[in-house]
Amino acid sequence: MKIGILATGITPDELLGQYGSYADMVEQLFALVDADFEYAVFDVRDGVFPDAAEQCDGWVITGSKFNVDENRDWMQRLKKLILEIDACDRPLLGICFGHQIIADAFGGKVEPYQGGWGVGLHSYQLLGDNPFIKDGADRFSISAMHRYQVTEKPENARVFAQSDFCKYAGLVYGDNILTVQAHPEFNLQYETDLVALRKGVAIPDDTADAGLETLHAEGAATDSERVARWMADFLVR
Repeated sequence: MKIGILATGITPDELLGQYGSYADMVEQLFALVDADFEYAVFDVRDGVFPDAAEQCDGWVITGSKFNVDENRDWMQRLKKLILEIDACDRPLLGICFGHQIIADAFGGKVEPYQGGWGVGLHSYQLLGDNPFIKDGADRFSISAMHRYQVTEKPENARVFAQSDFCKYAGLVYGDNILTVQAHPEFNLQYETDLVALRKGVAIPDDTADAGLETLHAEGAATDSERVARWMADFLVR
């Protein structure tokens, strides 16, 4: 199965050499569950787009430092591609910025959250019947790194995951689009280094410190492998 990774951002320069790009992290995520995928990466933020939505069997939109309300030319083009992917019934995953721009493409509202930044290890409650979740889980924890979030979901979206901090943390559109606000592709060390890098620059000191506490707490662990299995199963349907 060929998966097209629509790269909307890249790892900060200070961390790129150690951890790879966000596209690399998506591939590493699926490697956790030995997913039998091949990949094609499209740097859409640089104007590199696939020729057609049918060019790959499934798609993933990565995270990004950009915000949806910037509405850059490449974002407008990406939203058209999202609708084309949906129209041809290809499976699509969205992570963080990907989660947000998919919601925006379908008429949802994305804006800075009044509660501020979400950073560190966050836990989410699963809701409803989700055929792609076959392990009986009712919660999961993964790394968060966002100031914006979906504040009004599109009419065609169903909530499958939420928390007190993030009401629309996971959305499903029909049986071919799955999105999450947080980052299953981030391991705890990368998240730690990223929060430390952004502390006092983009993220307020107290918020960063609280996020770092969740990452350093006794027993702290991410459910990245579990979420990777859900996502891989969703892609192969």
